[in-house]
Amino acid sequence: MKKYQIKITSEAEKDIEDIYDYVAKKDTPQNAEYILDNLESLILSLSETPERGHYPPELSIQGIKEFREVIFKPYRAIYEISNNTVIVHLCVDGRRDMMSLLERRILR
Repeated sequence: MKKYQIKITSEAEKDIEDIYDYVAKKDTPQNAEYILDNLESLILSLSETPERGHYPPELSIQGIKEFREVIFKPYRAIYEISNNTVIVHLCVDGRRDMMSLLERRILR
């Protein structure tokens, strides 16, 4: 089975830190750890089967099919596959204004 390298952009790393900090502050550090562990597992699992992600609907309706996403509700990790590398560009709460985020971070 082909293994893919995982690369998380600095912006996506900051997204994950922000999620952790927000949940730890507004809920509990234990829940923040739970979310962090699940997001990390989800992202690392892309090294085995990155094609399993689906196209983000906000991009798909514009005909953009180079990015995919996997979800740990309500969080969305949006990535692209380039050769043998999975590049994670965003990891955000899907309840946010996704189109604005995508325009700023992917559709620049």
